Amino acid sequence: MLVLIGAVTVLTGVCQLFAPGPVLELLSADSTAISRHLFATVGMFMVVVGGLLVQGLLSPAPPPYLLLWTGLQKFGAFVLVGIGVVRDLFGQLALLVAFFDLATALLCWLMGRRIGAGQSLGAEAGP
Repeated sequence: MLVLIGAVTVLTGVCQLFAPGPVLELLSADSTAISRHLFATVGMFMVVVGGLLVQGLLSPAPPPYLLLWTGLQKFGAFVLVGIGVVRDLFGQLALLVAFFDLATALLCWLMGRRIGAGQSLGAEAGP
């Protein structure tokens, strides 16, 4: 599930990076030169974090910290998009994005704990 979410993060980040205006309009946000530039910058970071999540999870032994930091990024996105809605910077549709990010953060943290516990068990078993 998280690999798919990472891929979707890359795809939506690419959309924000290369077409920030239409995405801002979809979210009922002002589309100015500065907001498009900053939204494109956020899109670039989404591509990086989503790609890191996909590549990390497809590796033989993903480190638990990968999911901790990805979860923190997703939680931060939830908080900041939520604040943007409260401040009337984004329309109500943006709440779907925010809560999707919150759900992703929770999944990341749960999976990170699972991976960490599995690696601890493997280390205790020894050679």
